[in-house]
Amino acid sequence: MFEILTSAEMKKADLAAVESGTPASALIRAAGGGLAQVIRSHMPAGRVLFLCGKGHNGADGFTAAEMLRAEGWNIRVACLVKTKELKGDAARCAKAFNGEIESLNSNLPVHGTDLVVDAVFGTGFEGALPAELAILFDKIRSKKIPVIAADVPSGMNATTGEMADGTLKPAMTVVFCRKKIAHVLQPSRSFCGRQHLVVLPIADADIAAQGTQTFENTPALWLSDFPFPHPQMHKYDRGHVAVYGGAARTGAACLAAYAAQRSGAGVVSITAPSAEAALVYRLYRASLMVDTWQTADDFKALLRDARKNTVVIGPGAGVDDKTKNAVLAALDFNKTLVLDADALTVFKDDPAALFAKLSPRHILTPHEGEGARLFGDLPGSKLDRARTAAKAANAVVVLKGSDTVIAAPDGTAVINSNAPPILATAGAGDVLAGLIAGFAAQGMPSFMASLAGVWLHAAAAKSYGAGLTAEDIIHIIPQTLKTLFDSARGDT
Repeated sequence: MFEILTSAEMKKADLAAVESGTPASALIRAAGGGLAQVIRSHMPAGRVLFLCGKGHNGADGFTAAEMLRAEGWNIRVACLVKTKELKGDAARCAKAFNGEIESLNSNLPVHGTDLVVDAVFGTGFEGALPAELAILFDKIRSKKIPVIAADVPSGMNATTGEMADGTLKPAMTVVFCRKKIAHVLQPSRSFCGRQHLVVLPIADADIAAQGTQTFENTPALWLSDFPFPHPQMHKYDRGHVAVYGGAARTGAACLAAYAAQRSGAGVVSITAPSAEAALVYRLYRASLMVDTWQTADDFKALLRDARKNTVVIGPGAGVDDKTKNAVLAALDFNKTLVLDADALTVFKDDPAALFAKLSPRHILTPHEGEGARLFGDLPGSKLDRARTAAKAANAVVVLKGSDTVIAAPDGTAVINSNAPPILATAGAGDVLAGLIAGFAAQGMPSFMASLAGVWLHAAAAKSYGAGLTAEDIIHIIPQTLKTLFDSARGDT
């Protein structure tokens, strides 16, 4: 259930189900029934106004309205078009209200309404709201009437997340079959309110046959690749992460290194460019190894140790030639690289020099600002931008934020949705780079390591709660991993 569909993919899945023998009426009955169940589960039996369109979304609304009225609810139904203009499923589902359907326009009375159900436009909406509907939505907003949306709020593009002016914000959105991209990307995700997924009688095979390349991040995607330790392992079997340590902002490299340790990496070392910096790193944690270097040849010599299978460059590195040369040097070795922050910004004037040496084994972890500096002003949604960046760089791109998108060069993309707002704290990105590197060092493929790192990073923050700092994320990781391990073994 972790596929995320475009509106076109959802439409094709509906058609595939019908062609496989599931009547369209059964799909509508399931959607309408699910909508009615959410309403009765979360709202008292009051006065409900259903706003219905002329398509499948309207048919779902008519169906739910009929079910609730049969149970004694006080139901009113308004439609965007005249009853005689309805066709197909919408006309069939509206028959129960013949002669009672009101005109859905700016003059529709809403006084005394306890709940509005928005079933006007479904996943196919794009463009602007009709003026009459926008005025009505303003009236509903001014009365502060609770709203429940069917599938997507009317005015929201299900594929891009763009919202037309006047779109009515629901307290809840009842999602049919699978989440759409707008349900997972921000800000449309938050705009949808609480989301309730309703299962429809569409086979998983019919969903898979649409060839979607977009998924919601969940352990089900990557748990089979997770590096659970086994008794025969020694420390180097669990990987060696080398973190490039800057000379000035030493805290960032410390956080990345400590996070790599907490991820389970067997050995973590920091390469320091001076004796002064090396002293800071040695005093940070006794379990961290510290190597010093002064020249580019010294740094390359450190990387010749084949046991150092993963390298992190960027946190606190400095935007200078040393950092740039260190990245280019590390790319000459057969290692997984996690490039963050300064290691990306340093190539803003010559991204081609970086892209020419990257491969799908390498991982870039920019936030939006760093992404724009490296890749330019890319068009489209955040999902589009991440995909374009991954293809341009020929590497895994982790475009960070409250809706982090992890994209592979082949177009596969995963959107993370479990990050709490408290993750917006200094050093959190350094911790994430270390976690991803630690999982990659233990043998996870780069894309899967990125998924695991992003999800666990957010899960740890959510578990900790208010007052979170970057160090707190690291401290709670062992408990977060234990919960994951216990779940995988069936202990919970």
